[in-house]
Amino acid sequence: MAASDDLLWDADDKSMHMVPRLWRIGVTAGALGFLGLLLWTDSDATWVLCAGALYLLGESAYWAWDRRRLVEARIVPGETGGPARLRLRRVGGQITEHDPRHVARVLLIHDNVHDLATLRLKVHGRPLLFGRLGRPPALTTWRHTCPKAQVGDRAAHWGMPGIPD
Repeated sequence: MAASDDLLWDADDKSMHMVPRLWRIGVTAGALGFLGLLLWTDSDATWVLCAGALYLLGESAYWAWDRRRLVEARIVPGETGGPARLRLRRVGGQITEHDPRHVARVLLIHDNVHDLATLRLKVHGRPLLFGRLGRPPALTTWRHTCPKAQVGDRAAHWGMPGIPD
C-alpha cells in the first residue's frame, strides 16, 4: 500500500457553479413571472406557479446531488505510523477518510468523445460515490492502493455524436 501522499483521482472542475445556477434560477423566475402576469388577466395561470415550483425543486435536488460528488481522492499516510488512509474530497468541501481495504469497487467510465473519465467508488457501508469528470488515472495505482477492491474500467454506453453506427 502506498505510504506517500499520492493523488488517485483529480476532477477537472472543482467549483460549485453557484453564480451560473443563481442566474438560471433568476432568469427562469423572471420569465415565468412575466408570463404569469401576461396570462393572469385572460385565464388561469396557476400552471406557471406549478412549473416554477417544479423547476426550483429539480434545481435544488441537482444542487444537493452535485455537492456530494467527488473531486479528489488521495492516499495519505496514517497517523503515527498507522496504515495509509483514503482521503476523499467532495464539491461542497467535505473531506472524509476511509480505510482503503474497505473499498469494494472502483469503476472508471471513459468518455467516448474526450479523453476524460468519471469515477464510481463503492465503500462498504456507504452509498455509491460519483466523481466529476477528470483525466483517467492508472488503474494499477488503484489496485495497489485498494487491494480488496474490484477495479475496472469501461467505455460509456452512448455513441459518438455525429458518427453513424
